[in-house]
Amino acid sequence: MSVSIFDQFLTTPDMIAVFDDAAIVQAMLRFEQALAQAQAAQGMLAPETARIIAGVCNAQLYDIEAIVSAGRRAGSLAIPLVRELTRTVALYDAEAATRVHWGSTSQDAIDSAMVLATRDALQLLDDGLHELSGHLLRLAEQHAATPVLARTLMQPAQVSSFGFKAAGWLAPLVRARARLRECAARALQLQLGGAVGTLAVMGEQGAAVAALVAADLGLKVADAAWHTQRDDWVRLGLEVAVLTGSMGKVATDLSLMAQGEIAELAEPSGNGRGGSSAMPHKRNPVSAMIALAAATRTPQRAAALLASMGQQHERGLGNWQAELAEWPGLFLSAHGALQALNDAFAGLQVDCARMLRNIDALQGLVFAEAASVWLAAAIGRPAAHSLLEKMSAAALADGRHLAQLLAEAVQADASLRERIDPAALAALFDPAAAAAPAQRLAQQQLRRLRLEIAALDAPG
Repeated sequence: MSVSIFDQFLTTPDMIAVFDDAAIVQAMLRFEQALAQAQAAQGMLAPETARIIAGVCNAQLYDIEAIVSAGRRAGSLAIPLVRELTRTVALYDAEAATRVHWGSTSQDAIDSAMVLATRDALQLLDDGLHELSGHLLRLAEQHAATPVLARTLMQPAQVSSFGFKAAGWLAPLVRARARLRECAARALQLQLGGAVGTLAVMGEQGAAVAALVAADLGLKVADAAWHTQRDDWVRLGLEVAVLTGSMGKVATDLSLMAQGEIAELAEPSGNGRGGSSAMPHKRNPVSAMIALAAATRTPQRAAALLASMGQQHERGLGNWQAELAEWPGLFLSAHGALQALNDAFAGLQVDCARMLRNIDALQGLVFAEAASVWLAAAIGRPAAHSLLEKMSAAALADGRHLAQLLAEAVQADASLRERIDPAALAALFDPAAAAAPAQRLAQQQLRRLRLEIAALDAPG
C-alpha cells in the first residue's frame, strides 16, 4: 500500500504495516495455504500437493510490485498472484500446480485477506482505546470537582466540572470499543464461495472445507458467501467512522480549551513539539490537529462504503473495488487520531487556576440562572426575573460583579432584606458549589464506566 508523505503524517507506522502491500499479499497466500491444507484433509488433493503449495505461500518469494502492477491490468490482484503461485508450485510438481486455488475465486482470496488484515487493525484500535480510556478515566476522577465553564453555542453558559466534561469524552469511546467488538464478531468471517458463491467445484465437501479453512485462519464460518452482501462488513467500517467522529469531538474541545485566550488545557511540549517556524512563542495543539484531520476525512470514506453496497448480482463491478480502496483509509485515520490523543492526554497540562479565572472574569453572570431560581422561591418568579435582568445589565455596563450588585440591591430594599439571606445569596456564586451537581453526575457515570472498561479488559 502506497501512503503519501502527508498520509504518513496523520497515521502510524503500525497501521500502515497492517495494510502494506506485502501484508495483504501474505494474507492472500495464507488463505491459499489454508485452502490447500483443508482440501487435503478432506481427501480432495494429495497431502504432498498441499505441502508443496503451502511451502511456497511466502510473500518474500514474489515480486510484489510486479504483481500489484499486473493486477491493475487483470482487474484483480488475485489473478497475477495466483498465476505466480501456480508457476512457483510447478517448479516442484506440475500436477500440484493444477490444484492451486482450486474451487476458489479471486474475491475469496482478497476478501479473506482483508478480513485477516482488519482483525489486526482492530486489535491496534482496541489497544489504543484501552490506553486512551485509562488516561481519560484518571483525568475525570482527578478533576470530578474542578469547576470549569460549560459553553453552549461557543459562549459561556454555566459552571460545570472538568471531570464531568472528561467523562463525556470517555463514554463514547468505551461504547465504540464495545461496538467494534460486537461488529467484528459478525464481520470477521471467511469468504469462500467459488465462482458465484455456490462452492460448486467442491460439491458436497465444500462446507467441510470452508469449516477447516475458517478454523485454520481463526475466522467465523459464514452462513453463505457474502461476495455482494456487504452489510455486516460495511457496518464494521461505519463503527470505525463513528469512533473517529467521537475522537474529533474530543480534539475539538481540547483545541478550544488550549487556545491562548482560554488556556485551560495544554498539550505536552518540548523537543520541537507544537512549535512554529516563525513564532517562537507558539504552542500548537498538534495532537488535536491530527485527530481533527482524521475526523474531517472520515465521513467521505464512510459515504463511499455505503455507496458501494449496491453491488451487481454475484460480483460487483467497480463498487467492490471502490470499497477495497477506501477501507484501509478508515483505519489509518482512526489509529492516527488515537495515537495523537494518547500522546496528548499522557502529558496533558490542566490549569485549574485558569479555569477559575475564566469563571471570575465573567462577573458572576454565569450564576444568573441559579440566582434567579433561588430568588424566585423567596420573592416570586416575576420579581426575581426582573431583578436579575436589571442587575445583569448593570454588571455588563459597569464592569462589576453580579454578586456585589445583588447584595447592594438587597441592602437597599427593606422588603428584600426581610426575605433574603445575604450569606445564602453569596453562596450561589461559589464555583465549587456550582460544580457540585456535575461532580455527582460525573462520579455516577465514572462508576459505570469503570465497570464497563474492566469488562472489556478482562481476559477472553
